Amino acid sequence: MISSILLAAALAATGVVGAPSPADVVAQLKAAPAQADRVKILDKDSDFVFNFWNNTAVKGAGGETISATVSNFPVLVNNGLSMTLGMLGPCGMNTPHTHPRATEMLYLVNGSITTGMIPENGERFIFNTVEAGSAQVFLQGSIHYQQNEGCDPILFVAALNSEDPGVLSATQRYFGLPPDVVGAALGGLGVEYVAGLESMIPDNIALGRQECLDRCKIKRENQPTKQRQSRDSNNALPGMTSTTWPSSMTRRYQPPSATPTASKYSKTGNVAVAISDDDHTVAANGGISNSVLITLAVVVGVLAVGYVVIAVVWLVRRRRNDAKKANRFYVRPEMTGRSLVPTDEPKYDTPQ
Repeated sequence: MISSILLAAALAATGVVGAPSPADVVAQLKAAPAQADRVKILDKDSDFVFNFWNNTAVKGAGGETISATVSNFPVLVNNGLSMTLGMLGPCGMNTPHTHPRATEMLYLVNGSITTGMIPENGERFIFNTVEAGSAQVFLQGSIHYQQNEGCDPILFVAALNSEDPGVLSATQRYFGLPPDVVGAALGGLGVEYVAGLESMIPDNIALGRQECLDRCKIKRENQPTKQRQSRDSNNALPGMTSTTWPSSMTRRYQPPSATPTASKYSKTGNVAVAISDDDHTVAANGGISNSVLITLAVVVGVLAVGYVVIAVVWLVRRRRNDAKKANRFYVRPEMTGRSLVPTDEPKYDTPQ
């Protein structure tokens, strides 16, 4: 109560009029020594009700989620729970994420979803198809996702055992690390590659698997990317600061839809040079290396020659067989086994 009085006095001194902010109420509740004191701070009956439809949603091209946590629902302080309402549109995906401080139990109201979870390093990938009326548990700290497999919207309700569960979107945050670190972890990708990939990461909820989109006749249009990691000098992308990287790390990334740039070797046809400089021309060929293209061309050429040879052999053998058939003569059944050399015996066709 003392903290409540002090807060009211501070608001009056600064000329602030009106109800305290949720953050102020949370501070009071955390300072209260007992539950009874917290109930007195929450002096309105409506303080115990949360209206999901009147709160800000996290939106993407594939749907939206609305969460009730301690930050927007102060009554949850010291009560160890929170809740999220999720609406996945047709083929919408709640992209891979973790809850660092809570275990989640998700109940599906309608439709059907597929889910995936990796609890930690060394553990198996856990995959399920969850139908309406069923629930699944996602372990604290695990990477998990939910995908609407239908062409109609679905609704889920997720309960978490912390008033402050936290959410860490795996893809957005991973690519928010310094680009040279991300590139090294991915086997040596250049920072321009990393920047190109990072620019394509959609906001959650995103459009999901291509098979579902094709089945539901949904086009993967440009999706919003406002949830990307904020940047400063420590994790800046190429071109954002004066930071420089070796030329071997600055090869540019080209999305699959981009028109491939003509290779500088396409006019000379110098195969040896193309192979030797293969590493520098992967992006120019739309992500396919010169050595792969040359190998494919050789294989196709060998197959074509093989088919021609087979066709010629078949035609020659057929003509020979036709010639043999033309030289054969017909022998009547009653002459079978008899000599065809003329003798003094009566001819077989002499009338009797």
